[in-house]
Amino acid sequence: MAAIRVLVVDDSIFMRKLIKRLLEEDPELSVPGVATNGAEAVRMTQELVPDVVTMDVEMPGMNGLDAVSAIMRSRPVPIVMLSSQTQEGAAATIDALRRGAVDFVGKPSGSTSFDLYKVRTELVAKVKAASKTRKTALKLPSAAVNPAPRGAAAGAVREDAPGFRSFGQIVAIGTSTGGPRALDAVLTALPPDFRCPVLVVQHMPPRFTKSLAERLNAICEVRVSEAEDGESLRGGRVYIAPGDKHLTIAEKGGAYVVKLTEEPLRSGHRPSVDVLFESVARLSRLKRHYVIMTGMGQDGAKGMLLAKELGAASTIAESQETCVVYGMPRSAVELGCVEHIVPLGRIADKIVQVTGKD
Repeated sequence: MAAIRVLVVDDSIFMRKLIKRLLEEDPELSVPGVATNGAEAVRMTQELVPDVVTMDVEMPGMNGLDAVSAIMRSRPVPIVMLSSQTQEGAAATIDALRRGAVDFVGKPSGSTSFDLYKVRTELVAKVKAASKTRKTALKLPSAAVNPAPRGAAAGAVREDAPGFRSFGQIVAIGTSTGGPRALDAVLTALPPDFRCPVLVVQHMPPRFTKSLAERLNAICEVRVSEAEDGESLRGGRVYIAPGDKHLTIAEKGGAYVVKLTEEPLRSGHRPSVDVLFESVARLSRLKRHYVIMTGMGQDGAKGMLLAKELGAASTIAESQETCVVYGMPRSAVELGCVEHIVPLGRIADKIVQVTGKD
């Protein structure tokens, strides 16, 4: 089997050499070239035709964000971002994912080879996963890549809106690799009068989930926020699980209350889709709907199976042709617990259809 060919893009000669060495220590990976800025990255993507690109964010001249956009226009290729773990770095990473990057690795705070070795396993795993990205999934419709900022104008109004106090249905969504763009496509298509609370687990570390929620809140007609421990659910609002916290829901005094926990990782994740789905499955007085979208691994499949056994109103999986990585949905389909298999562009319509009038 031919090695996966990776183009490394970073303005630091130290980082370029180190990342190249870390990748090539794995016999399944090779680095045929390196680029020092975004403009070189665009040109070398055309010349070398790599399987994957690793991209720094901050570079002189054309930065990593603009390079992602240019590559997606000229020759789409899976891109894994290397970003700082500051709040500013998190916001830039969410922007890069929206523009077409498929995943990211947070750089450790230090700059020594020892520091980067801490994330070597994650970097190699994500590069290998990115190489399996379906090329059709990289070419999202322009509305999904750059949705109109509908929520921005209404943001002040929605920020104070309490949402619908009474609701009889709830929607739980789980996603991972490729998820930010998928969430863009689905949540921006929900109408402003959507009456169900929506709970989301996206595999991401702290800070990044906050930036994701802020980004989605700016472009959606429903209010989106990072979930807070102890808050009561409101219909017509979207709650994003914070990084490194499991998101569960408890009934308390006639209300449904967010409970965030730091219980052990499930399937290697916290937050975990399985944990969310299992929690929602036990809310027997509500009609419960479950959606599983693009992502590596099997997280969410067992939770969806339990949900089906406990009377799920509907179970939905993103279809293979639009998934960046058809891992999580495939696992759920193979367990036989998926009722509707739907391409990304029709998932929001399916959610509206199955929830009907609350």
